[in-house]
Amino acid sequence: MNPEEAAERLLRDLRSSRRGLSSAEARRRLLQYGRNELRRRGTRRWPGELGRQFTHPLALLLWVAATLLLIVGSLVVAAAVMLIIVLNAAFAFVQEIQAERAVEALAQYIPQRAKAVRDGSTQEIDAAELVPGDIVVLEEGDRVAADVRLLAGAIEVDMSALTGESVPTLRSASILDVDVPVLRAHELVFSGTNCTGGEAHGVVFATGMTTELGRIAALSERVKPAPSPLERQVRRVAWFIAGVSLVLVLAFIPAAVFGAHLSPVDSLVFAAGLLAGMVPEGLLPVITLALAVAVKALAARGALVKRLSAVETLGSTDVICTDKTGTLTENRMRPLAVWTLAGRCDLEGVPPGSVNAPPGSPLSSAGHIAAACNNAHFQSGKEPSGDPTEVAVLLAAQALGADPDAARREAARRWQFHFNPELKLMSTIDQRDGRLVVHTKGAPETLLPRCATFLDPHGRVIPLQDRDHDVITAQVSAFASGGLRVLALAERVLPADAPPPHRRDDAESDLCFVGLVAMLDPPRPEVADAVSRCRTAGIRIIVITGDHPLTATAIAQRIGIVGDHPRIITGEELDQLTEQQISDLVRDEPEILFARASPEAKLHVADALRDQGHVVAMTGDGVNDAPALHRADIGVAMGRSGTDVAREAATMVLTDDNFASLVAAVEAGRRIYDNVRKFIVYIFAHATPEVAPFLVFALGGGLVPLPLTILQILAFDVGSETMPALALSREPAEPGLMTRPPRPRTEGVIRRSMLLRSWLFLGVIVGALQLAGFFYVLVRAGWHPGAPTGVGDPLHHAYQQATTMTFLGIIAGQIGTAFAVRTEHASLRSVGVFSNRYLLAGIAGELALAALLVYLPPFQALLGTAALPVSDLLLLLPYPFIVWGADESRRYLNRRRARRRGAPEVGTTRRRVT
Repeated sequence: MNPEEAAERLLRDLRSSRRGLSSAEARRRLLQYGRNELRRRGTRRWPGELGRQFTHPLALLLWVAATLLLIVGSLVVAAAVMLIIVLNAAFAFVQEIQAERAVEALAQYIPQRAKAVRDGSTQEIDAAELVPGDIVVLEEGDRVAADVRLLAGAIEVDMSALTGESVPTLRSASILDVDVPVLRAHELVFSGTNCTGGEAHGVVFATGMTTELGRIAALSERVKPAPSPLERQVRRVAWFIAGVSLVLVLAFIPAAVFGAHLSPVDSLVFAAGLLAGMVPEGLLPVITLALAVAVKALAARGALVKRLSAVETLGSTDVICTDKTGTLTENRMRPLAVWTLAGRCDLEGVPPGSVNAPPGSPLSSAGHIAAACNNAHFQSGKEPSGDPTEVAVLLAAQALGADPDAARREAARRWQFHFNPELKLMSTIDQRDGRLVVHTKGAPETLLPRCATFLDPHGRVIPLQDRDHDVITAQVSAFASGGLRVLALAERVLPADAPPPHRRDDAESDLCFVGLVAMLDPPRPEVADAVSRCRTAGIRIIVITGDHPLTATAIAQRIGIVGDHPRIITGEELDQLTEQQISDLVRDEPEILFARASPEAKLHVADALRDQGHVVAMTGDGVNDAPALHRADIGVAMGRSGTDVAREAATMVLTDDNFASLVAAVEAGRRIYDNVRKFIVYIFAHATPEVAPFLVFALGGGLVPLPLTILQILAFDVGSETMPALALSREPAEPGLMTRPPRPRTEGVIRRSMLLRSWLFLGVIVGALQLAGFFYVLVRAGWHPGAPTGVGDPLHHAYQQATTMTFLGIIAGQIGTAFAVRTEHASLRSVGVFSNRYLLAGIAGELALAALLVYLPPFQALLGTAALPVSDLLLLLPYPFIVWGADESRRYLNRRRARRRGAPEVGTTRRRVT
């Protein structure tokens, strides 16, 4: 049986034809076979993930505290501590699951697409809607979405996802294999593989879990993802807190027993309280929530982040390597002119077919080449489809009177050499006027050396001399220096008695130069401002493009990436450099631009920058961009023009292909990292005021009652403090966010200045205020050191009011802390006192909860609180302003010292970075 007969038999078995399925039949089969998706294995992941929350170092500290309380017989308090462990673990687990689902939901914004023949025409559909019997079109850059039997054409396929072999393999409809393993059959391609070259049509014979990929997925176990850098840093912070807490406990228990002469029971109560006070219970869930909120916000702005931890990496990006076309420009090519040696023909505003191009003239030949060597499609009543450059070239052909009909073009085509990003050429062999003709378009500097002749103004084929070459090159430079993209057109009539060449080098040689097409792709209007923000933020931008050096330079200068005299490196020059020379180049040249660069150039540049310690974001859209996108810290693929392979390799996808969206993502990364640090300062600041009462109790040697009970600490940590902490994850950006340099790659999430600010400045102030309130209430009631305050004693009610004053004092102090940590350097006025409505709502909720804990009898009995007179409550009003005012003064003094030293003041000075 030959390949054609086998294909027809399969089509009969699948009740399909080469014209594809009707939309109604496709819908029916979708119900029958289900969506073309891999079903998640039914493994029960949640027990292990939930169990991990109970063994986190912060949870272990609380387990130790509960154990100590059980030892001394404080069963109620021990039960409360264990309840806190359970609630905190459940909250953290829910946040992680919701964040994971949020990221998975974002994938629906960029569904894998497939080109299928429905109702007799090729349509782009969601790949999940493919069904057996669908006729699909596979092209370079596509990710194969189902198991397909090829019917026509040939492609190269990267099978590494299934076989582990990285070398692309040929798959062709003209080859039929029998008695071979299914994965080695040359007429079959499989779901999950990538098309790296060629074009073919095929019929889908398996979808979803019935594909080879589905079979493997059903057999495989889920791989546990490695922790991100931020997750590792947070875990190190947790172990740091645990270590400090244990050191304090081990240091003060002997002091309490031997120095303060406390009983062993009181000493263990002291140790349990110390541990409970040091644990920031909400650290992990709030960080997860902050990242999830950032991912959702970025999605709304056109940047889809595929994993939460990438947001943190974005914040430290200091180099962006970007394409030009479609990222910096609109990727809406329009033809402006066609130039031949007969002169220039302007096409701006010219209706189709209105150019007078006599048959046999250079303009007529240019129109035939532009129409034949093309894969764009014009459909009546619809926007042209295809690569923007090819659409522009086809518009030029139409203006010159050539036939743009895709069906007639395909009928005349005998062979195609797809666009090669390294050669920057595309060629077709077509039937024209009874002869086979090679039609070629591509970069002028690549195509001209392959030309031996040219078409003169009278349509005669003349040998190409040096002077003619110089004239053509000068015109290319004239177009390119104006920011226009230029393609050269050439052709060759093949001998009538010779078979068509099937090797690229044989076809693309001895060509006849016909003309140039000049196209305009204007810069996006918002990109210039985004570039300016990058420069003031200390972020370097390097353009790596396949365009002409003059075109790329003109666009880069227009939007402010480079100045008047940038260093321009072409692909040929880069290929001659060693790795060390490339590293020296990107280090020593402040303004550098890579033009006519191959995709491999991106990989070399990314390696050089990463070796120097830079955090690199790399944009890309092609198949060959995938290695560089993998290698960069942040691989950024294009959602519109990018290939499936590039989107699969990238960390982030720009749905609008816009450079400004990438800069917005970097800014969001910085903001969210700042917010994580603000939350850490806020959550750490409670340690000092929670530990201070136990130190007073221990050092008082029994003369001073415990100013704050363990249950009150737990009520504060889990109840009152949580709502403002969550609100800080929504904090808007601090002024000067994009005027300071990126943080170093090695800088941790916690700095010494943060610990000093939280523990020894804010914490000390809040601790002093709360203890002042405690002693004020006790002394006013007649207490003196050593006076009994236990149950049944005359001062017991006063003692309960005093601990309540301590409890409310720490809440009032933390409200001031919440406002203080909203900025690290700038004044609170610069961000707006009321700009974070979530924080205002959180504080309102905190106050409402505090009122319930203090005034409802059930909570009074549980926590040992008592109602306070209005006069005592009025004493608490200045607490937030004292805390905030002290930190505002500290930041003011720091800014003034910075001005005296001549250092740039954060938020006011804009620096030009080259």
